[in-house]
Amino acid sequence: MYIDIVPNRNSPPAVLLRESWREGRRTVKRTLANLSHWPAEKIEALRAVLRDEPLVPRDELVVIEQTRPHGHVAAVLGVARRLGVEALLDGRPSRERDLVLAMMVERVLHPCSKLATTRLWRTTTLAEELNVEDAQVEELYAALDWLLARQEKIEKKLAALHLSEGGLVLYDVSSSYYEGRCCPLAQYGKDRDGKKGRPIIVYGLMTDGQGRPVAIEVYPGNTGDPTTLADQVEKLRGRFSLRRVVLAGDRGMLTAARIEALKEHPGLGWISALRSSDIQELTVKGDLQLSLFDELNLAEIEAPAAFPGERLVACFNSQLAEERARKRDDLLQATEKAFARIKADAARRTKTPFTQEELALKVGRVAWRWKMKKHFELTIEDGRFDWKRDEASIAREKALDGIYILRTSEPKERLSAPQAVRAYKSLAHVERAFRTLKGIDLRIRPIHLRTPNHVRAHILLCMLAYYVEWHMREALAPLLFEDERLAEARATRDPVAPARPSPEVQRKKAERLTPDGLPLHSFGTLLKHLANVARNRCRIKSDPQGPTWSQLTEPDPLQARAFELLKVKVRPVNAK
Repeated sequence: MYIDIVPNRNSPPAVLLRESWREGRRTVKRTLANLSHWPAEKIEALRAVLRDEPLVPRDELVVIEQTRPHGHVAAVLGVARRLGVEALLDGRPSRERDLVLAMMVERVLHPCSKLATTRLWRTTTLAEELNVEDAQVEELYAALDWLLARQEKIEKKLAALHLSEGGLVLYDVSSSYYEGRCCPLAQYGKDRDGKKGRPIIVYGLMTDGQGRPVAIEVYPGNTGDPTTLADQVEKLRGRFSLRRVVLAGDRGMLTAARIEALKEHPGLGWISALRSSDIQELTVKGDLQLSLFDELNLAEIEAPAAFPGERLVACFNSQLAEERARKRDDLLQATEKAFARIKADAARRTKTPFTQEELALKVGRVAWRWKMKKHFELTIEDGRFDWKRDEASIAREKALDGIYILRTSEPKERLSAPQAVRAYKSLAHVERAFRTLKGIDLRIRPIHLRTPNHVRAHILLCMLAYYVEWHMREALAPLLFEDERLAEARATRDPVAPARPSPEVQRKKAERLTPDGLPLHSFGTLLKHLANVARNRCRIKSDPQGPTWSQLTEPDPLQARAFELLKVKVRPVNAK
């Protein structure tokens, strides 16, 4: 028997299994089967059997010497290279640049200590991709020094890419707790992590209007938020050479004193918000009429005496009003419950009654914790404590529930009232950056590094890792539980009314599938799924000293779609 291929004029050739024999001088053929529908590999295997050639089982022919996760590395590293991060760090290739890039990528994949980084990047293809497999932890600390020396140049390049004259700049401050006592930057200050008794390190993040990080500055933990603003003004005007920008910051950052300082810089605009005490004062003076919000949720008001040369935009959010009322009721009840315990303790102490000073200290601790003393009338005497609610004070605050007022230096010609509200709400981008930096994604905290320069370089490294992750999230939005039209919706919907999820994101959350039927993921779980694309090093089993080659796992539809959205191509390494 043999395989016979018979050509057809207008069709693919026919593949036939035949046998033949001789009858006298004539050769006779008989077709046993038509194998035209068989795959070529199967036909060649049958041909080898018919030739009496030995067949070797696949598991005895090829052995896989090593398997390493590769898809998530290819995704993060590919995006970093597409964004030009290597040129951002330094225009010339170097060992230090490769080490910093490897630390950045590992920060997105699996944030950990520098020593653990040198171990973990060898368990994937990351160290192999950047040729840093032999790196030791001392080299990583030296690379951090190399990175910090280039911070000004890096930030200047980012500013040139994402900041422009007349554009919006967002700025806010956060902090992270410190483990240890060696770093002089670690000081006791305003704790934002809920880690009582731990020193902290403060850092201020500057982004563009969409939340892309541009610059970061590190301060001792006892630094007040407003005092960091001067450095940002210097960066914008001096280092970035921007004469005309609008700086948005919250009311704790852009205080009255800082705004007065900003007014000394012509061309530097700002957007902030009034404190509740200022809003109450405007109401008392009649500058703010609560009847404005009977039909509208946004109105411009004037208060030239209190805020000369500024525009005030008053807003009313019904959902915020309900939330503030609920929170105040909860705090009042919690305060009264604590007051009741103090009163009972005072009533029981008959032999040695509490002094007025002792009771005042107890009451003060409760008032400081819940911040509700303003709504109570207190009676504190030796051995006696009592209270009652100040209903007038509660009513005055309740009347302002849901009301907030923005203040800005920008004239109407450059910034309308709705645009001012949207610009101020853009500070949510910075809050998202802090959540990513401090949460499970990049884990900037806890900080263990000992020297101030290494701490500064570590925080800069985390910012650059977030820069890559920001772009990855934007590209992968169709595969994540993200609202793909959020930016468009923010630019067109009512800037004050409570935000509502779009029909697309509601469908995503209900079905948990893309329109193509692919499963939706969080950013973290999608990276883990991409890691299943592995790079396998193979060789012929019968030749232990023979050449090896690289074989990639075939991506599934979800992985292929993710690589397509990221504009990243996965490839094997050259054979050895």
